[in-house]
Amino acid sequence: MPSSVRKLLRVSFAIALIAVFWLALLPTPDVVRLFAWQDKIEHAVLFALLALLALAAWPQRPLAIALGLLLYGAAMEFAQSMTAHRFGDPWDWVADAVGLLILLPFALRDR
Repeated sequence: MPSSVRKLLRVSFAIALIAVFWLALLPTPDVVRLFAWQDKIEHAVLFALLALLALAAWPQRPLAIALGLLLYGAAMEFAQSMTAHRFGDPWDWVADAVGLLILLPFALRDR
């Protein structure tokens, strides 16, 4: 992959991390809940997409990506617990980890 594309992926990943963290600290919007675990599915999908973007940017670093995103998820839940309008949920962090596990086979396919 050309270095310019890899650089664009890395910048996109950094912007995505900042945007997601910022959105996670805003008051919870009113959304229609279709089923009880919808929030957890959203967390898993989000972290799978973040991991996919990171793996495209740093294909040789799957373990560092996974650990970094796990710490990022924990920091996000902690930051939410420090606000008056959100709360940190350990089950959200578990859902983040499940999202990362979904991509594990893709990260390890060439190893």
